[in-house]
Amino acid sequence: MKDLAIELDDCPGALAEMGEALGRAGVSVEGGGAWVVHGRAIAHFLFTDGEAARDALEGAGIRVLAVRDEVVQRLRQAVPGQLGALTRRMADAQVNIEVLYSDHGNQLILVVDDAVKGRMVADTWSKEWA
Repeated sequence: MKDLAIELDDCPGALAEMGEALGRAGVSVEGGGAWVVHGRAIAHFLFTDGEAARDALEGAGIRVLAVRDEVVQRLRQAVPGQLGALTRRMADAQVNIEVLYSDHGNQLILVVDDAVKGRMVADTWSKEWA
């Protein structure tokens, strides 16, 4: 899986154009979201084939800012405090979380500054909660 950072125009239809470009290419979105901050629209979406997604988007004239590895973590939804505990564990390991969202399978997707270290933290977390 890959996270793509995508720059969109801040106007009606920009997200539709992105989704249509992906659809024409047969590329499915596995999770993500889009936000406008200070007049700039940025989307982060998760794809099984990041390069196919990049090709589809760039072929439609949509700017892909980055294709990055992610850390996938399942939290126990019924246990309060999981998000704080996991993100504290990442912080204590000096892993900076740059993007966080859920995929369609209710898993937490983290884009971090050090994916190798982030995966180590997530793996340890998973073993402790298994």
